[in-house]
Amino acid sequence: MTVEMDRLTRATLPHARPRRLRRTEAMRAMVRETRLSVDSLIYPLFVVPGADVQEEIPSMPGVFHQSVDRIVEDARAVADLGIRALLLFGLPQAKDWLGSQAWAVDGIVQKAIRAIKRAVPSLVVIADTCLCEYTTHGHCGIPDADDQPGFIDNDRSLELIARTAVAQAEAGADIVAPSDMLDGRVQAIRAGLDSVGLLDTAILSYAAKYASAFYGPFREAADSAPQFGDRRGYQMDPANGREALREVALDLAEGADMILVKPGLPYLDVVHAVKTAHPDVPLAAYHVSGEYSMLKAAVLRGWLDEKRAALEALTSIARAGADLTITYYAKDAARWIHDT
Repeated sequence: MTVEMDRLTRATLPHARPRRLRRTEAMRAMVRETRLSVDSLIYPLFVVPGADVQEEIPSMPGVFHQSVDRIVEDARAVADLGIRALLLFGLPQAKDWLGSQAWAVDGIVQKAIRAIKRAVPSLVVIADTCLCEYTTHGHCGIPDADDQPGFIDNDRSLELIARTAVAQAEAGADIVAPSDMLDGRVQAIRAGLDSVGLLDTAILSYAAKYASAFYGPFREAADSAPQFGDRRGYQMDPANGREALREVALDLAEGADMILVKPGLPYLDVVHAVKTAHPDVPLAAYHVSGEYSMLKAAVLRGWLDEKRAALEALTSIARAGADLTITYYAKDAARWIHDT
């Protein structure tokens, strides 16, 4: 290109040049629209019976089954990183058809809640409120008498889910998080909590939880795979987006304080739609086990830069509208955010 042509080309370019604000890291950081915050991260943990147990989950590198004593150590480490909240899942010593260890006073999650609140009272403790980890059949409610694969007796199950929430709150949980996707469970939990004076216990509802293929590693971690049928009769169809808004509206009307969309990355459109419809309601998204394990697998093969890929994934969830993100990357992300 001649000097004259170069001059003419430059002269006809638009005055607006967005690249001007991308020249340096300092400039990029200064005008960044979405900023990850450690305050927005929630770290999930799997508590198991025993003492001094810390066993890595094969499909989830860096995630462990831990006994209560080791969970307390992890909770201290989480708090030291500035993370505000934990989400607890429990694997009981024994299971039964009703999942009675879910609401037992000495249930594994209740033990962990009490221990964490004694050791690190500043942490917000969220208890996953469901039956699937505690039942011999692996469903989130009680199968109906006709034993159709995956067909759940919705209303009979609500009493047990509410009992579980009350037991968790009495143990000291700040937030209970029903993940079953049965109809009316938020109302049943709110009524149960209020009836025993637990008016201040908040409800984080898995309001839009999809019957997703991305839960595979979690089912190994929580030993919660259904023994017959599947969960498509009560979790949402992945093809439906508008239905999520109806589910969210119903749960808010029943008394939910916070809302969750699960999974995260495959449902960013749903995250955005929910935030647009309910901008004043705290919204969480769950960066689920399959999303985490895919990243880990690619990283272990040298295909991705872990820090960049993980932070990009978490940033996209925040950019879509999530105020909070549940992620197995929470501790790593907190370190990376502190280092930037």
